[in-house]
Amino acid sequence: MHIDTMLYNSRPEGTLSEIETRIYDQLDQLAIPYARASHEHADTIEACKEIEAILGAQICKNLVVCNAQKTLYFLVMMPGDKKFLTKLLSKQLGTARLSFASADDLDRLLRTTPGSVSVLELIADASNQVGLVIDEDLMEQDCIGCHPGTNTATLKLKTSDILEVFLPSTGHKPTFVKL
Repeated sequence: MHIDTMLYNSRPEGTLSEIETRIYDQLDQLAIPYARASHEHADTIEACKEIEAILGAQICKNLVVCNAQKTLYFLVMMPGDKKFLTKLLSKQLGTARLSFASADDLDRLLRTTPGSVSVLELIADASNQVGLVIDEDLMEQDCIGCHPGTNTATLKLKTSDILEVFLPSTGHKPTFVKL
């Protein structure tokens, strides 16, 4: 995979998707600093290992799950090297069996695609249809790596900026769990 070894502190030049533009606009408006790495498509945690080395931050695993009736949706943030067990999460959330949301659900709810999901896409969920669930172990990291609406870039953001500045701007309040 080709990765630009330069880190940037601004949005990429050229045409961006609507969700990318909204994310960068919001980060700029909130004065949240970030470091950006540009790279080829990286839609799995395995593909992100080289990017982590350049950013100096672990890239967060982001999963969107829903109940069988598709009435409850959750964006789950967890360390990338941790195995996801739906049964454990279902029990902590007090919900029935959870499954992965479809690509159509991701587009409808967060204006994103599989492999590009991150906490930053919550900006598209103005009606709070997607609950945010964060593994407690992720809070031990000073910075988190996440995609800004596309899996051809990864941003390094301070965990405190995500929790204390970005999330309040979206109206989302995290639920902390131990996965």
